[in-house]
Amino acid sequence: MNIKSKSIEELEEICKDIRKEILRVVSKNGGHLSSTLGATELIVAMHKVFDSSKDPFIFDVSHQSYAHKLLTDRWEAFDTLREFNGLCGYTKPSESEHDYFVAGHSSTSISLGVGAAKAIALKNEQKRRIPVVMIGDGSMTAGMVYEALNELGDRKYPMVIILNDNEMSIAKPIGALSRMLSSAMAGPFYQKFKKHTENFVDNFGEGAHYIAKKMEESLKLITPGIMFEEMGISYIGPVDGHDLKSLVEILQKAKNLNRPVIVHAQTLKGKGYDIAEGHEEKWHGVGPFDLDSGNSSKKSSSKSATQIYTEALMHLAKNDEKVVGATAAMPSGTGLSELMEKYPNRFWDVAIAEQHAVTSMSALAKEGFKPFCTIYSTFLQRGYDQVIHDTCLMDLPVVFALDRAGIVGEDGETHQGVFDISFLRAIPNMTLFAPRDEKSFHQAMAFAHKYQHPCSLRYPRGSFIETDLPESQPFELAKSQLLRSNESEILFIGYGNGVGRAYKTAKLLEKEVSILDLRFVKPLDKEMLREMAKKHKKWFVFSDSAKMGGVASAILEFLAEDKIQGIEVVSFEYTDKFITHGNTKLVEESLGLLPEQLAKKINF
Repeated sequence: MNIKSKSIEELEEICKDIRKEILRVVSKNGGHLSSTLGATELIVAMHKVFDSSKDPFIFDVSHQSYAHKLLTDRWEAFDTLREFNGLCGYTKPSESEHDYFVAGHSSTSISLGVGAAKAIALKNEQKRRIPVVMIGDGSMTAGMVYEALNELGDRKYPMVIILNDNEMSIAKPIGALSRMLSSAMAGPFYQKFKKHTENFVDNFGEGAHYIAKKMEESLKLITPGIMFEEMGISYIGPVDGHDLKSLVEILQKAKNLNRPVIVHAQTLKGKGYDIAEGHEEKWHGVGPFDLDSGNSSKKSSSKSATQIYTEALMHLAKNDEKVVGATAAMPSGTGLSELMEKYPNRFWDVAIAEQHAVTSMSALAKEGFKPFCTIYSTFLQRGYDQVIHDTCLMDLPVVFALDRAGIVGEDGETHQGVFDISFLRAIPNMTLFAPRDEKSFHQAMAFAHKYQHPCSLRYPRGSFIETDLPESQPFELAKSQLLRSNESEILFIGYGNGVGRAYKTAKLLEKEVSILDLRFVKPLDKEMLREMAKKHKKWFVFSDSAKMGGVASAILEFLAEDKIQGIEVVSFEYTDKFITHGNTKLVEESLGLLPEQLAKKINF
């Protein structure tokens, strides 16, 4: 959609149409809602002033980029948002030339902008290209942002950073004054005056420098941008993020400054949808819902693994004051919000700062507390060095509770929790185990509570796969549980939620199989595996994890080290590729991992 020639009035109508389309599709498909509604005018203004076909448009996390998708020839396809083989819920260059970079984790945008600006300078394209970054105030809590700003302020590459602030509250009188001053500070008169003043001061010595600096500092203090100005980055704002006319004017001025600029825009989460307007976390990411009432369209009768985790941790915290915990900006998603409310001095949301979460919990463990570091599997990747350097090297008893392990469905490649076993298994002092159902989860948490070394347990998004297998026994270090035993040559080895998939597959087979709940992938139950090798020669491994470095890999390493021969090991883990987004069942079907597909492979 070409909006360059559109008037402000026409652009405002386009914003209304965009919001209607976002609400229609997200209410049907689910997705990110409040932030993307709030960013609509900002994105329309970006497309009015800049050109996404040549200017790198970089969206932090990119969950707020739906309006960008609609403005870049994806209106007809938008109905397929987050569906299997449909549009991704995040920016994706393979989907459109207007998407500069894959994004799904936060706080990477300014670093990408700096890299793009360096490339543009090296190619002598600064007169016709400029990176445009949109970042939310939540993403500004991560340290990577300040690493990038530090270099940007030093090197002064031209870049426009739009700070989409939908949380901070600024009083109206101060806001109005700031908007007036910011517009003036962005204009050519102020910039020329500032340059002439700098030249004048250079000619009149130290006293003039002192007076000029004090005057400039006094002016900066009227706005909240002094930190950015001190870093060498021009600051404009705060501005009304829903005032299209002002946004277009200010972005044009920022573009013309030819140096790094932050435009601080205030927006309202859920703008245009009364039920979602404001700061309710539940409207950040939603499943399908009824537009009129706002009520969820899907009701699950099964208890989710996250709910079980909350209940188990609440029980531990009630009976042991040494139990503490942290999450990185996901209190509701990880189930920690209830504990933060009940025990506000023992459970914390540390913001989008996984590295800090891991290291701070390690210090608490050093002081004799029992920390539960509760993070999505895909987000722990961001704290990997800290797990090695600050937890495992010190052999500290931090529990890493990894939610969303396995396929997470519609969020896709950036969020699939498939790598944690592979990257944690390599670390000395780390113990890895997984529950398979509600009772075993409580037992796993009891084990983790008493264990005096680093450990990690993983569990799926949604519910565990239900079975009628024998009841779980208490967890003991490196002890598996044989759930079904017979004289068949086939052994199914399940890990975590993989036990349920093994069970469902076994029910479809024409032959009997034995089923082992592995429980621990590090350390392995070597005694049990040696016994199984005497009876069963075909082992099939079921786990919601990457094949490379995963559960079957650990078993094969053991067989090789123990010089056990004659065992055929087949892994039903994920192959070496990133897994696309879509309904989880459809994604698993595309990977050939549905029980009926696996049963055919085994029967053959």
